[in-house]
Amino acid sequence: MLETRAGHSLMEAMRDAGIDELLALCGGCLSCATCHVYIGGEHADRLEPMSADEDDLLDSSDHRRPESRLSCQIMLSDALDGLVAEITPED
Repeated sequence: MLETRAGHSLMEAMRDAGIDELLALCGGCLSCATCHVYIGGEHADRLEPMSADEDDLLDSSDHRRPESRLSCQIMLSDALDGLVAEITPED
């Protein structure tokens, strides 16, 4: 479980917590897919819709699934309390 602050991205929260398995090579600039995660359960419906750019980047992953998102594009809020994310395998 991570302690997070609203207004930060999930990628930033994971990076700040020292989770090294999330590469996040572009630092959240939406120019790679190395912060790819699977979002579990009910929280997927609470996320902002995926942008066309995010969708295009996820298409480059061999591990894309319906619950795929880029963690740099998930802005944390109280509405996402309890969010479950799984880091995908590296491409």
